[in-house]
Amino acid sequence: MRERETTKVCNRTGKERLLAALRHEETCRAPWVPFAGVHAGKLKGYDAQEVLHDGDKLLESLLEVNRLYDPDGQPVLFDLQVEAEILGCELMWAEKAPPSVATHPLAAGYDAPLRLPERGDGRLPMILDVMRRMKAAVGERTALYGLVCGPFTLASHLRGTEIFMDIMLQPEAVAGLLAFCTDVAKRMSEYYLEAGMDVIAIVDPVISQIGPRHFAQLMHGPFSDLFAFLREKGAPSSFFVCGDATKNIEGMCKTGPDSISIDENIDMAYAKAITDRYNITLGGNIPLTTVMLLGTQQDNMKFTVDLLASVGTHNLILAPGCDMPYDTPPQNVIGILEAVRNPDGVRKMLENYHAVDQFDIEVTLPDYAHLDRPLVEVFTLDSDSCAACGYMYGVAKRVHKELGAAVDVVEYKYTERENVARCKKLGVQHLPSIYINGELKFSSLIPSQEELVREIEAAMTR
Repeated sequence: MRERETTKVCNRTGKERLLAALRHEETCRAPWVPFAGVHAGKLKGYDAQEVLHDGDKLLESLLEVNRLYDPDGQPVLFDLQVEAEILGCELMWAEKAPPSVATHPLAAGYDAPLRLPERGDGRLPMILDVMRRMKAAVGERTALYGLVCGPFTLASHLRGTEIFMDIMLQPEAVAGLLAFCTDVAKRMSEYYLEAGMDVIAIVDPVISQIGPRHFAQLMHGPFSDLFAFLREKGAPSSFFVCGDATKNIEGMCKTGPDSISIDENIDMAYAKAITDRYNITLGGNIPLTTVMLLGTQQDNMKFTVDLLASVGTHNLILAPGCDMPYDTPPQNVIGILEAVRNPDGVRKMLENYHAVDQFDIEVTLPDYAHLDRPLVEVFTLDSDSCAACGYMYGVAKRVHKELGAAVDVVEYKYTERENVARCKKLGVQHLPSIYINGELKFSSLIPSQEELVREIEAAMTR
């Protein structure tokens, strides 16, 4: 456990404030990091494909994020498929979300040749160029984040959902793949640091889909090695996880990152109590859809001041729970910025605030007791933009292809107001989740194809 610093950092640049928080020093206010990935393009009228391929458009969009949202820290790119694309995965592209992985080079087995990325591979030349240009433009006042795909998520991209069964049946093969993916993360981190990035965030959303035993068995070593490597490089680090990783927060702390970032699936106060024991800075966890995308400006301001009141500002970075949705209204983000800068004034402004339940929408659930065939409902944040969601929905789609007309499969994305209401009515607690005939079967744990088929077959006999 690290000793707590007592120096207080006030009236400095946003970059100094953020780096001080990562050194566990006291700051006059919580640093603010808006994770604006493809949303940056929205500000300048560019779609996701444009900002993820065109360096000039990406730079223009990032500078607008910097001007409008005045961040203490800012990512240059939020795309966890950069490494996968270089290593042979084919991608599916979308207009309002980062790409998703369509093919897996190791789907047939672990024997396919793999090599570490080179600077000239894939979209790396464009990314590194934009990093250097952003550093020159705002690097004195804003801490820039380089986001690296974490070892387990990259391993999932390469192998596909079979990796979850492999953890039990072929742990040695999984360990070998994780070692390779850790080397990829080190290589990418080196490139990003050379390009001027101040903070390296290891983003591994699929970590939420395994339990503590497998985390300790297979993940502790690679992540500990990776964060030790970053410390040797003098680079502040973040372990960024999405989904309900509550069960793994302590295990993540034990790998030694400078900070951990979480989303709305995890109770912030609960996580803060654990990270404080290890003197690790916690980042998060403004809800992406119910607050940022679908809420009002006052909703965003209220959530922010309440969060700050509940966990304090020491060892805290205020941020969205993950990459903010493309269509997030800018005024909502500006409201968060104002609440961070002037929480007392915003509390006064909100004295007469009354929350309106924007999700009090009448939805009709299926008549689960009288279905013609089993119904598999997959509740996701958005399978197009959330890796864990994409893999869970991918298993359901493959089972649907296997069983055909014997089963129905539907996805409900939490980015739609009606689906938020549906989740509330059914009692969905965490995303992603799979329900069969209205009963929860898998919550933040991606099943193998065989496991899901067994559950469906059991429903057929009832």
